[in-house]
Amino acid sequence: MISIDLNCDMGEGMSNDALIMPFISSANIACGYHAGDEDTMRETIELGLQYNVAIGAHPGFADKENFGRNEQQLSDEEFYDLISEQLAIIQEMIDAAGATLHHVKPHGALYNMSAKDPSLAGIIASAVKDHNASLILYGLSNSHSIIEAEKLQLTTASEVFADRTYTDEGSLTPRTQPNALISAEQQSLEQVLQMIQQQTVTSTNNNVIPVKADTICIHGDGAHAVQFAQLIFTTLKKNNIAIKPV
Repeated sequence: MISIDLNCDMGEGMSNDALIMPFISSANIACGYHAGDEDTMRETIELGLQYNVAIGAHPGFADKENFGRNEQQLSDEEFYDLISEQLAIIQEMIDAAGATLHHVKPHGALYNMSAKDPSLAGIIASAVKDHNASLILYGLSNSHSIIEAEKLQLTTASEVFADRTYTDEGSLTPRTQPNALISAEQQSLEQVLQMIQQQTVTSTNNNVIPVKADTICIHGDGAHAVQFAQLIFTTLKKNNIAIKPV
């Protein structure tokens, strides 16, 4: 049986985390820099434990005003510390809850920069490995994030997206463009099944692009996040696709 991980970015101040959690297999929890605080981290970890969902860290730029979606240029040491500090923060919460940290997925601009920049991808992977070499690094399929992590012998999960469109290069369409987000349920379901069953995705120019799909992201801050999570969960079950953590 084919299996797939369904992940969602959580602990970001949205009101729907508890509604989404039953339909996913892993949660990426904001570490307080781009969103969230100690209370939201603690609450989201407890939710993950309640539903037996794998708990991951979701570090981003220290920029709550822009939700971590604006690029920042930092030194190598500052990038390393940015990740290390957030992993230490959430690790303390996880330990206190008796939980286990399963994976790390960078957020927003940090995620997209890492996908394109092998140097930054290597720094992030190093910080993750130095924190705990058994952690899984989630990164954009076929990107430098995955390549550099694998060079360091980290376990990786190639990520694809249920609610984002793709360019011909296999990258996510920038949010500044009007067709970046998928809001139609049928379009999302068709893309999800294509990515899992065919390991391809159709770009905005109708070109078929190869992808590796280990984990599928549903954005928790999306307008249709709860409906998408429920529909994708149900559709995968109907197609005999198991949902479980990487």
